[in-house]
Amino acid sequence: MTGQKKKYENPMPEVDDGWWASVLAEENRSSMQSPARSAGSRPEVSEEAKNAHIEKKVIADWNQVKDLYMRDQIIDLTVTGHNRGGLLVEGDGLHGFVPFSHLVELAGKTEIAQRDQDLETYVGRSIRLKVIECVPEDGRVVFSERAAQSEPGKRAELFHALQAGQRVQGAVTNITDFGVFIDLGGVEGLIHISELSWGRVTHPSQIVKMGSTIDVQVLDLAPERCRVALSLKRLLPNPWQNASVDFPEGSIKKAVITSVLSFGAFARLDIGVEGLIHISEIPQAEGKPLREFLSDGQEVQVRILHLDASHQRLGLSMRLE
Repeated sequence: MTGQKKKYENPMPEVDDGWWASVLAEENRSSMQSPARSAGSRPEVSEEAKNAHIEKKVIADWNQVKDLYMRDQIIDLTVTGHNRGGLLVEGDGLHGFVPFSHLVELAGKTEIAQRDQDLETYVGRSIRLKVIECVPEDGRVVFSERAAQSEPGKRAELFHALQAGQRVQGAVTNITDFGVFIDLGGVEGLIHISELSWGRVTHPSQIVKMGSTIDVQVLDLAPERCRVALSLKRLLPNPWQNASVDFPEGSIKKAVITSVLSFGAFARLDIGVEGLIHISEIPQAEGKPLREFLSDGQEVQVRILHLDASHQRLGLSMRLE
């Protein structure tokens, strides 16, 4: 890792608990798209009942959990079941949860229909884990198999070295609908989808690939929750800062179609920003489906209709006169 900074660094955004809460909410929604199922012959119970059961036992061993977390220790626990979001584990008086996205063998898998079957294969196995989140007020303990791949004590060392605004390098370990997880060498950071590009991103897999090594900027650190917010786009010039000069209203520009929808199409200009071509601004669309003459990757000429740089909005037209 290096503290090198580029000359075109962009302003640091405000990253607070609300930002993290929205990310976690998206992760929960993403992980709950398959039916719940518990292991073995145990009767099916509600998600609330499972979580309440875990909570009661965790609180009884809270000092042990906090010690494991603070010392960044590795522990072996047995998988006793699974629900829609991951695995239920226990052992040595501990009970907790391992999110699907923190399982080494399943990193990058996106087939929701296959998830239940994949999780079932873990039941009865012992896996090496680290505590990555412990929230006493919520009675929540979260473990990670991926975090346990780094040596004990590495987390504290990395958090001491990291600082907001720093440029670091890491490997892509998981790609989800809401962002990308990056291994920084023992601590995982998250690039939220909104921090991947200055343009519109339909899915993070458009920008990064599993296993690739990339440079990112540290936005925010929350050592007590083992969270690092990262950005990819802030290492690049912000094209919206000079938008009124680079693509003034009325000018004609080359663009590439990135998405064709029922109400129009999105197109990306050479400088990286995207705008919407409403169907009313596409002459060929009169009475015909757009996909008959527009497709992703197609090069077109567009006229800048209107620009709102402060909200990063751009209106385009294929009517050039």
